[in-house]
Amino acid sequence: MARQRRHTDWGRLEPYRLKTLDRYIIKKFLGTFFFSIVLILSIAIVFDLTEKIDEFFENQAPLKEIIFDYYLPFIPYYMNMFSHLFIFISCIFFTSKLANNSEIIAMLSTGMSFNRIMRPYMISATFLFLLFFGLGGYVIPHATGRMLDFQDKYIQKFTSENARNIQIKVEPGTMLYIETFQRRTNTGYRCSYEHFDGKTLQMRITADRIVYVEDNTWRIESYTKRTFNGLYEDVEKGNRMDTIIPIVPDELFITAEEAQEMNNSELRHYIKRQTERGAGNTKAFETELHKRWAAPLGAFIMTLLALCLSSRKVRGGMGKNLGIGIALTAAYVLFSTVSSTFSVTGTMSPFMAVWLPNFIFLAIGLYLYTKAPK
Repeated sequence: MARQRRHTDWGRLEPYRLKTLDRYIIKKFLGTFFFSIVLILSIAIVFDLTEKIDEFFENQAPLKEIIFDYYLPFIPYYMNMFSHLFIFISCIFFTSKLANNSEIIAMLSTGMSFNRIMRPYMISATFLFLLFFGLGGYVIPHATGRMLDFQDKYIQKFTSENARNIQIKVEPGTMLYIETFQRRTNTGYRCSYEHFDGKTLQMRITADRIVYVEDNTWRIESYTKRTFNGLYEDVEKGNRMDTIIPIVPDELFITAEEAQEMNNSELRHYIKRQTERGAGNTKAFETELHKRWAAPLGAFIMTLLALCLSSRKVRGGMGKNLGIGIALTAAYVLFSTVSSTFSVTGTMSPFMAVWLPNFIFLAIGLYLYTKAPK
């Protein structure tokens, strides 16, 4: 009987179908991950409540606001913050159990490659990447705003009512300087409003007070307006003048902490607008935007590290693997935090400060991959 030759239709890509092994590993990975989240966050909430319950009573915080404005946003915020720890512990915990039960040895003995074993792990990491990218970029910022407002109102006030030495480019060629601005009255003192044509000063207004009215309308009081035309200068003085300045008072009080309250689109818009204005306070916002990408992608790095560390059967069970895993995760989180401060202080660019830990731990993961059982 003639042997039939198999033909492959290379013009059509067959969709990948999960095998029983894939479903088993994904179920174990994600199940352990969400169980660890529930367990650790429950403990964290208990400790946080114990620490802050006196402040809740002293400041008469309503129970409804404690639950829905503080602890409900608390869960996704800290879940995202410690996602690398949860991923690493989950992956290393159940993979160590597989290795200790000789299940990984059995997989390899059937001729299955280590890369094939990695496939369901990377599928799980992709799901976690999408989850934390969506949470960190669009869900958590709104929730964080509510949590920070609650903290500012009932726990510790951190918003300022006054801004000093404000210098901002409101339009191309137009600069605004205000020595002191009060949020409560929307009033600034000792201000200067200047318009340039290239490097040539065309007009300058100095005033004792400037008050925001509405719809980008500002009232300038006790002002002196100088208009320059070559060697000539026109001087105008008055008690009050209304003018349009495309800026609102809230833009004068945006701090680095408020970067956490902006979603990805708002961050990009703010950075672009402040860069056009020549403002120098965008480092923290650029750092936060890079974190929205670097942190979720860390799911792949943590999964690779955990799988390569725990896939080999060792004496003493999973204790050694867990210890190494927790130490590596702590080093990753610490390194990420420290490098981010270098960006804010201007020592490193936001891109390098945020992505450097990923690059270093990816190199460690690739090295461990070469040592993993094949």
